[in-house]
Amino acid sequence: MLIRWFYIFIVFVAIVILGYIGYSYYKLPIEERFFHPDYALFKPSGLLGHGLGIIGTSFLLIGLFSYMARKRIKIFSRIGILKYWLEFHIFLCALGPVLILYHTSFKFGGIVSVSFWSLVAVVASGIIGRFIYLQIPHSIEGRELNWQEVQDINDELGNELENKYNINILELNSGNTSKIESELKSKKLSVQEYKKVKKLIKNQRTLTKRIERLEMMQNIFKYWHVAHLPFALITLIIMLIHVAVVLTLGYKWIF
Repeated sequence: MLIRWFYIFIVFVAIVILGYIGYSYYKLPIEERFFHPDYALFKPSGLLGHGLGIIGTSFLLIGLFSYMARKRIKIFSRIGILKYWLEFHIFLCALGPVLILYHTSFKFGGIVSVSFWSLVAVVASGIIGRFIYLQIPHSIEGRELNWQEVQDINDELGNELENKYNINILELNSGNTSKIESELKSKKLSVQEYKKVKKLIKNQRTLTKRIERLEMMQNIFKYWHVAHLPFALITLIIMLIHVAVVLTLGYKWIF
């Protein structure tokens, strides 16, 4: 959770800093930017503008291919936990477009506009996909659990609550939490044990709800890939064409 907020903070800081230092340039109409004193710095082929494009593109490629490698290539399957790789993938694929947007200096047309709006669709669908992904229970390693595995975990939680703490699971699932709260307080549990039971109850109720909609979420996640992957491929192909054209025309940044 902490690393997620750190990633959000980095993206926010990048937006604010780049917007602040280039505000006087970006606010100008396109035809007047040539006369800005820092035109050579902020223009798409300028030192900063071109650099942002290269760094942003690199972030996108690293975020995309590192996550794909961790998820699909067997030799990388034991490196780290998949959900953390997903967070890193989302972070780089959010920060990259921000840098690319400043690289364009908010001016894009032709085939590049197709790439940009495809990229917007990729980011938007990625946010939606992450929400769907979180609704599907996964193992610690990040493997998607099937219905029976989730049901077994839920049964274990239910048995512990019933046998160890004498909590009625039927009442718990029916939403009668006030009665259960009063029963817990009457047991005179230690603070640590009380927190543990509360956490068990929360986990059990969450799993019960997820079991009810597991199949639906798994199907939605499959259809989500149909929307997400084509936009990602369009963005990648046009991006590579753009890079090839730029190199052909001799724009090589500091190299």
